[in-house]
Amino acid sequence: MSGQAQPPDGAAVVAGDSAALADIVVLGRIGAASGVRGEVHVHPFADDPDQWSALSHWWLGSEGDPPARWQQRKLIRCAVRSGRLTAHFDGIADRTQAEALRGVLVGAPRSALPAPAKDEYYWADLLGLQVRNTRNQPLGHIVGLIDTPANAVLQVADGAGGERLLPFVAAVVLEVDLAAREVRVDWEADW
Repeated sequence: MSGQAQPPDGAAVVAGDSAALADIVVLGRIGAASGVRGEVHVHPFADDPDQWSALSHWWLGSEGDPPARWQQRKLIRCAVRSGRLTAHFDGIADRTQAEALRGVLVGAPRSALPAPAKDEYYWADLLGLQVRNTRNQPLGHIVGLIDTPANAVLQVADGAGGERLLPFVAAVVLEVDLAAREVRVDWEADW
């Protein structure tokens, strides 16, 4: 996330939304229509959408859809306007069609995206990881991420109906070990 602490040692959450989307990495969510020619605003789940806005195609789908149900759409135009990401897809010609896309996720196959840099992670790679604190106490597993203006926030479910919200900042997230499927945090179990 631009201008935010990036744990550990400069790590950043790059993009993604659901581990169940095997090969598809979620890049953002479509918001409101923009104008009358079929353009839409896109809320990016990445700190640098310029890299993936250059893709020729995006895939559209809903949370929980298997990759086979996602639909490929040619990206006619993608630009940042007034601080917002605006996109226009082939086949979406007017405001009514654009409004029908509100809430739809946009993504791309992992193979079409750049590999994350050292200490960067796609959101999809973080989902499902076990979270342990410095006392080796299990806190639960990551079930979601929330992008806030200050920093990303890990949603950690404890399996008993409880949930913790942990800021994804270097002071809290000490280590992300994708191979071990674990995140080590400086967070007390009773917080």
